[in-house]
Amino acid sequence: MSQRLILATRNAHKVTELRAILAEAGVTLDLVGADAYPDVPDVRETGVTFAENALLKARTLAAATGAPAVADDSGLCVDVLGGAPGIFSARWAGTHGDDAANLALLLAQLSDIEAPHRAAHFACAAALALPDGTEHVAEGTLRGVLRHAPAGDGGFGYDPILQPDGPAELVAGRTCAELTPEEKNAISHRGRAFRALAPVIRDLLG
Repeated sequence: MSQRLILATRNAHKVTELRAILAEAGVTLDLVGADAYPDVPDVRETGVTFAENALLKARTLAAATGAPAVADDSGLCVDVLGGAPGIFSARWAGTHGDDAANLALLLAQLSDIEAPHRAAHFACAAALALPDGTEHVAEGTLRGVLRHAPAGDGGFGYDPILQPDGPAELVAGRTCAELTPEEKNAISHRGRAFRALAPVIRDLLG
């Protein structure tokens, strides 16, 4: 029986995404989401960096289950706002996970900022924690510019306003929310962070 690896999420799509990334790296593990352990509570994200929050979640899950765990934390960092919303991205408007309110507030704050100064990037930290205390963090980013109005129905969070940098034949002036899931996964900050972490998982866990 292959070793179990737990991803700190209850989102089945994220489990599928990571399973594919691990397979690309030649990693064959029994990957499950946190919903396989319903008695383990969600972790409060009290860190002040993406890496700290990712480690908090992975470390807590590994300690509670006795199995290796991975977790990620991500957000949008706007240059002209000094990197904000950053770790507060999911609760920028005050209520955690209210994507519409977060988006509306950020657009209002940037309403007078012209295109040359609307640079931003998505950032992600992916962490691995083993029950023996071994830990590793990898990071990924996706740079782009912020639109003045949302476009696209895909993705979530701030995807409708970030137009990513990238090959013209791929991005073609679209926002992250206008890309297909496959196109987005190929360039996303989250995909890049987990692809960087995958060889470490392979080397440590086989």
